[in-house]
Amino acid sequence: QVQLVESGGGLVQAGGSLRLSCAASGSIFSINAMRWYRQAPGKQRELVAVITSGGSTNYADSVKGRFTISRDNAKNTMYLQMNSLKPDDTAVYYCNANSPLLTYWGQGTQVTVSS
Repeated sequence: QVQLVESGGGLVQAGGSLRLSCAASGSIFSINAMRWYRQAPGKQRELVAVITSGGSTNYADSVKGRFTISRDNAKNTMYLQMNSLKPDDTAVYYCNANSPLLTYWGQGTQVTVSS
């Protein structure tokens, strides 16, 4: 089993920055890729960014050039640096990880961007 705990959300003005963290514990050796998802009110959960065990990254078009995903394997932590935030970025952000057989989710952290 893997446990994921997000932190770093909050209220920020448009144009501001936040850094989200996702701390992993448990059977972390089994983790392959890790991802950030978000879900805005009334909308489906969407993939924001992914980072593989080898460090390759990919981003949703809506956040390219503004968000950066990274991971610190020594700290078992994944990050999402969010710059130039927009009101449309307002959502609950979820950490996600998968092993060959299972998928894990964190509890989510709220990000609110005011205009």
